[in-house]
Amino acid sequence: MASEVLFEKLSYTKAYRQTRLDVAQWVLDHPESFPDLLEYCFLDKTEISYKASWILEFVCLEKLSLLYPHLDFYFEHLPHVVRDQALRPLAKICEMLAVAHYKEDDPKLRNNFTAAHKKVMTECCFDWLLTEQKVACKAYAMTALYFLGTAYKWIHPELQHIINENIHQNTAAYKARGKNTLQKIERFQKKQQQSQT
Repeated sequence: MASEVLFEKLSYTKAYRQTRLDVAQWVLDHPESFPDLLEYCFLDKTEISYKASWILEFVCLEKLSLLYPHLDFYFEHLPHVVRDQALRPLAKICEMLAVAHYKEDDPKLRNNFTAAHKKVMTECCFDWLLTEQKVACKAYAMTALYFLGTAYKWIHPELQHIINENIHQNTAAYKARGKNTLQKIERFQKKQQQSQT
């Protein structure tokens, strides 16, 4: 029943922020509908997919832990999403996961976020940086990769190279996030060097 109600709500969802917040609140009030929402996100050939992705982003902003038991499903399907309307919120969720794990050290996430998930996230984020994507998607990818790079040494040099290669011919938003990410990497590297001396 919840699945049918959710489908109907998604069908009528518009891009207005309040509409998206209302549907997200409904999902939060009916957490049993969360697996259905997740499935709808990855029906990539339908309009429902990106509307579901909008809602998923708002739900995760409020309660990211709802996603934790479903990370296998999320990362299994993430590489196959191509619509930019769906990619932007899904990239934002990758950023949220990276922050929750590496910055906030969420103990609930620690047991669910596996090396396999991190590998897929890393591959997807680099892919978004190297292909024709909207700037928001690239910005979220940079932040996720920055945090992944605090655990996997090879990521930061690759990320620095890509940003430096592309920063000059990109938008103001890309330049701002790129500079910020490069500064964070430099600070992290200095801290690492100091701790080794």
